[in-house]
Amino acid sequence: MAVLEEVQQAVEKVADSVGGSVVRIGRGPGRGAGIVIGDGAVLTNAHNLRGSETTVTFADGRVETGTVAGVDVDSDLAVVRVPTAGAGPLEWHDGAVRLGTPVLAVSSPAGGGVRVTTGTVSSSGRAFRGPRGRLVPGGLEHTAPLARGSSGSPVVDVTGRLLGINTHRLGEGFYLAIPTDPELRSRVDALARGESPQRRYLGLALLPAKAARRLRAAVGLPERDGLLVRAVDEDGPAARAGVHAGDLLVEAGGRPLGSADDLFAVLGSLGDDDVLSLRVVRGADELEIRVAFTGDAGEGSGAA
Repeated sequence: MAVLEEVQQAVEKVADSVGGSVVRIGRGPGRGAGIVIGDGAVLTNAHNLRGSETTVTFADGRVETGTVAGVDVDSDLAVVRVPTAGAGPLEWHDGAVRLGTPVLAVSSPAGGGVRVTTGTVSSSGRAFRGPRGRLVPGGLEHTAPLARGSSGSPVVDVTGRLLGINTHRLGEGFYLAIPTDPELRSRVDALARGESPQRRYLGLALLPAKAARRLRAAVGLPERDGLLVRAVDEDGPAARAGVHAGDLLVEAGGRPLGSADDLFAVLGSLGDDDVLSLRVVRGADELEIRVAFTGDAGEGSGAA
């Protein structure tokens, strides 16, 4: 009974100290959650947002309209500017988090009140895909259950210090959070200042190599490793360079493309004035397309 009483006390303490700092993002029960991280600043997942403004509902029932200060879609993070009077920021945990560390996940249900669940850290260094398919490394895996609409909520230690931002459900009782390490603090501070990261993008929706081989075989074309272009953003740099839906990207910058991660790595290595050379298979023909990015570093749509 002593152990259960300790768990109860920890839950009550965290509900009291953390609950007021957790908000709901958007309208409806399934949109998402956020964390007050400073005066006028709320941290959430980028995938919870729809446009430059969002509804923010506080634990006391107050509803405000927030404005996006900065967003990093590929890391699934965003900071929203909104009046936070009466809701204090959470203290961030310092130091490493060990396997088996007890954790509590805190959320604000649509019906009001505070929801607190318990679990442990089950793994660390887990990678997951961001909203546009880029690999996000270093995820913290835990077992504190999360209801639908809890992405962007905090996972904390037994004293209420912030360990991570819940972002992804793995199924089978496991959940991923972005850990609150010093590197994350630096990125979040930049987002709060309105500094959204600028990344090269092509403006393409892509199918993986396995699907590309299957589709080419279905229409009688030779199998070839590469990424199949499913759709093209007509305003993107790839479209302007002449990339078409149905093209197979087999090389980028001289690097063979076995996965989307290969393409993201090449894009991330480009300098401000670099031109990207793409080797493309169109039907049975092979050609080279050069893509210029002048004015195109940003948060464009598409998988790449």
